[in-house]
Amino acid sequence: MHLMLSRRRFLANATSAVVAGLVGAAESFAAEAPLETSTIRLAKIRGICIAPQYVAEELLHLEGFTDVRYVTAEAGYGQAEQIGRGDVDFSLNFAAPLVLAIDAGHPITLLAGVHPGCFELFGNESIRGITDLKGKTVGIQGLGSTPHVFVTSMAAYVGLDPQRDIRWVTDPSVRPMELFIKGKVDAFLGFPPEPQELRARNIGHVVVNSTIDRPWSQYFCCMLAGNADFVRNNPVATKRVLRAILRAADLCVAEPRRVARQIVDGGFTGNYDYALQTMSEVPYGKWREYDPEDTIRFYALRLHESDMIKSSPQEIIANGIDWRFLNEVKRELKT
Repeated sequence: MHLMLSRRRFLANATSAVVAGLVGAAESFAAEAPLETSTIRLAKIRGICIAPQYVAEELLHLEGFTDVRYVTAEAGYGQAEQIGRGDVDFSLNFAAPLVLAIDAGHPITLLAGVHPGCFELFGNESIRGITDLKGKTVGIQGLGSTPHVFVTSMAAYVGLDPQRDIRWVTDPSVRPMELFIKGKVDAFLGFPPEPQELRARNIGHVVVNSTIDRPWSQYFCCMLAGNADFVRNNPVATKRVLRAILRAADLCVAEPRRVARQIVDGGFTGNYDYALQTMSEVPYGKWREYDPEDTIRFYALRLHESDMIKSSPQEIIANGIDWRFLNEVKRELKT
């Protein structure tokens, strides 16, 4: 009864085009092998760029999961560690911290890219480009955090030495955005809803917007990763999780207002306007177009150049990816 009610409630809130695909998919589930488990655990972080996994709950119920749980995580490397430890089964996460975790030996399998771009580098008047970060202070929550890894990648790309040329300021008790607002750091990297808030308050200026600025806009930002043991032992569940999250990404494109309202009502964020801006600005529809392996190769090379990983891009790809499920789901969702 719960699944039936969930299905009716979800279908009532979706667009007709998406509903048609969902109904057709639901009718085909009977021909698939049964789920190995009906419980799935996803990460919950402060950022909302991973909205597809926040609005995928009803889709996961349609796929047969009766127990969908959200586990609080710290975005970036900590989030990747939780996947590797098996505290979280799946999560969207920035590609670079996932590469770091795979290099460190964590059992993680990358399954798909979901969307490119969502980070924005904000700077004060002394910073007009990435090269201007030399000798400047950049606020981060901690070493290995998503902003730290992304700014490191950007700095290495333009020839800076991220360890020597940038003065990293960490304060676990204060958000980097607050340090930037108070003028205690020259720059910081924000992810939704932080950029939306700063723009609304007219604080600082955007140095790099990874949604529109090359080369960052040409690669996936958030990718779906799973615990390697879970993926190996639960292939049917893995495919269904991937399918649900990619359908949820399509919903973010088709119904940004409804998705924004849903993540606010679900307690994932508090400001509807910032949530709507995020849904409208992040290119969730690109998951069909970009090559996820190109993304891993790009960031692995940047991190290798910065001496943050020992593995070559080829070794990361050999040890940490499995695109079989993505290829199957792409064929199913090609329309």
